[in-house]
Amino acid sequence: MVCTGILLPPQALAEYKDRATLWNAVEKAERGKKAQLAYSFDIALQNEFYLEENIALARQFVSEQLVSRGMIADFAIHQPDKEDGGIPNPHFHVLCSIRPIEESGKWGFKQRRVYRLDENGNRIMGEDGKPLFDAVPTTDWGSPETLEHWREAWAAMVNAKFEEKGLTCRIDHRSYERQGLDLLPTVHEGVAVRQMEARGISTDKGDWNRWVKAARKMLSDLRKKIAGLTDWIKAVKDELSKPQAPTLAALLTGYYEGRNAGAWSRNARIGNLKSFAEVVNYLTENDLLTLEDLETRLVLRNEQTEAVNDSLKAMLARKKEVADLLHLVDLYRETKPIYDKWKAIKWKGQREKFELEHEGELRTFHMARRKLDKHRSPEDKIPVQAWRQELSEIQRNYPAEYERYKPLRDDLKKLRQVKSCVDTALRQQEQTKQKWREAEHDR
Repeated sequence: MVCTGILLPPQALAEYKDRATLWNAVEKAERGKKAQLAYSFDIALQNEFYLEENIALARQFVSEQLVSRGMIADFAIHQPDKEDGGIPNPHFHVLCSIRPIEESGKWGFKQRRVYRLDENGNRIMGEDGKPLFDAVPTTDWGSPETLEHWREAWAAMVNAKFEEKGLTCRIDHRSYERQGLDLLPTVHEGVAVRQMEARGISTDKGDWNRWVKAARKMLSDLRKKIAGLTDWIKAVKDELSKPQAPTLAALLTGYYEGRNAGAWSRNARIGNLKSFAEVVNYLTENDLLTLEDLETRLVLRNEQTEAVNDSLKAMLARKKEVADLLHLVDLYRETKPIYDKWKAIKWKGQREKFELEHEGELRTFHMARRKLDKHRSPEDKIPVQAWRQELSEIQRNYPAEYERYKPLRDDLKKLRQVKSCVDTALRQQEQTKQKWREAEHDR
């Protein structure tokens, strides 16, 4: 830890500058023992900036984006040492009060009741005879739109600093999909997983991310090779668009005859013959006789590469979807005993007191149940075991799906070998033509 601080809005009591006083007051303001006390943020700082620049940037963000909204922000900046030449990981943590502070300096309400009304403007009553209502936040601090705004603001601040320092690097708060980038996403590992990995302990998240990064690298390499070969075929076709253009076999034969003519030893000639045989066998086995045949082959390989990529992306998306569903199941099971206890209370006063003490758990239960109900079977069952089996199957099948890249890589290697030979043969042809032109000129 290199820096800590508490920033207050104008209406907050000065005594909240003391960390213990602040969080004791926050806890005291809550009625429920398990109420959520604060929002927590973890934000990455930049290795390209000096420590003082990172501290100033963090303070600026907290002040302009959080405290200006009326939040109390308790922040800490970390710059942990990295062993064995690893990449530094400067970052800062922020805890912000959820309850707003009124102008009087007192803690305000986190939520207010908005009663549900019928078409005549009368309150709708529930089965227990009580009016139905929705708990509406008194601030927008917890909304997805506000979080998106904060993420965008942080990216803008960092990028402005990059530009000020004359650096070309930039960060983007958007997902790969929103950026229009066709990249396979990794999963967030977190501090605990990274520490285990640093100690040599393999983890599921670490293994998954290694597979994703390997697939990314392989896909990028395949796409570059396909693009290079596509451009090359177009250029060569333009060059050979004259009548009676030579076939691939003629070009390759001329290439290897030229190599053998310049070979100094028998072993060199044998090596040339072996290489020639490999290329010719590849062309013969795949019925590649012209540049058009090569182009068709390349289009096919490109389609197959993108099909594997689409399959991997679908697998990753389904993995996240199933993992989120299983997380909802865990939340449902954790909070259902609280809900059952609340339902069993008959006395109105005790019921309302219990509801206030456990508003967070009850809200979580209703959210989880509402989302899981969409997946109930006709027998009113949630397919938890099927989801777990599916998640395990995805983890098992991903390496095999990645292996589908390898035959494409090997085939592209052969195509690049053909390209190299054809390029050399064309150069030899041009050199021969140039000699003929020079000889004709000398006459």
